[in-house]
Amino acid sequence: MKTIDLRSDTVTQPTDAMRAKMVTAPVGDDVYGEDPTVNALQEKAAAMTGKEAALFAPSGTQSNLLALMAHCERGDEYIVGQQAHTYRFEGGGAAILGSIQPQPLDFEPDGTLDFDKIRAAIKPCENPHFAKTRLLCLENTHNGKALPMDYVKKIPAFAIQNALATHMDGARIFNAAVAQNMPVADIVQYVDTVSVCLSKGLGAPVGSVLCGSQGLIKKAYRWRKVLGGGMRQAGILAAAGLFALGHHVERLDDDHANAAKLADGLRQLKPLCATPISHQTNMVFVQADQNILDALGRFLAKNKILVSGMGGWRLVTHLDVTDDDIDRVLDTTCRFFKEKTAHD
Repeated sequence: MKTIDLRSDTVTQPTDAMRAKMVTAPVGDDVYGEDPTVNALQEKAAAMTGKEAALFAPSGTQSNLLALMAHCERGDEYIVGQQAHTYRFEGGGAAILGSIQPQPLDFEPDGTLDFDKIRAAIKPCENPHFAKTRLLCLENTHNGKALPMDYVKKIPAFAIQNALATHMDGARIFNAAVAQNMPVADIVQYVDTVSVCLSKGLGAPVGSVLCGSQGLIKKAYRWRKVLGGGMRQAGILAAAGLFALGHHVERLDDDHANAAKLADGLRQLKPLCATPISHQTNMVFVQADQNILDALGRFLAKNKILVSGMGGWRLVTHLDVTDDDIDRVLDTTCRFFKEKTAHD
């Protein structure tokens, strides 16, 4: 029986077509800038995001850190969401390695950061008691929600008024673009830099690209070397990302449809509370009594269905989860509650 893994979209396996491209990829020494496949990936990523340049990094954590260190100097500050990946889940790299102070703020329910709260958090730059607020860091998608475009369009004017640079952790920015039926460049034109993960919904085995101006990417290139991200014949990895950008973007709509189907099905089971799919992409959040979730999780695992979460579940659809798989998850969950009712 196939294992259905809903823990994350990072668990995807490279397709046979992707593996074939990796095997045959022309390579060179990327530290010398001579790997043709890495260069092709960077050029394609820059073109798709509408930015001047791009830089291939081994992980999204490093790609975000490169952006922060390129935008900020020692003693500067970035404003970020309390639950944002760049603040909570990246090991404190900006503070530890960049000497950049985070100023976290609570996200609004739609995944935005309130402009008035941001403005109030900006430190007076002429006062030596404070770190210098240099950067606003946003996240798109956040908990599966695509940022509203009416909010995104206001970012440049706000940033100029408050002398801030802007970075978007766009680990799943292509999910947002597909959900909003627009080219990704139409979203990220409103921020200075964007980090795009290739190894989540796009299905590559490894890597992210940081996209921005020539000047910012030149600074990030140096920091990538400092952080140990200078890889040699990296075209074997870049080929997977290049294939993903060319073949796995439009199909993200399938993942969104599967997430909607999963949420709709789970909402029919009264002990469970599944988030509405409005403005969502490929994530479904499930709440219930923890004892019920624990027992259901064990039952699903015995039936080769993997789930995870803290204080609730985050179920993520992806390349390796089919429409039939969603049916099996729902059928297995229904069976659990039928057996539980019979036993009770």
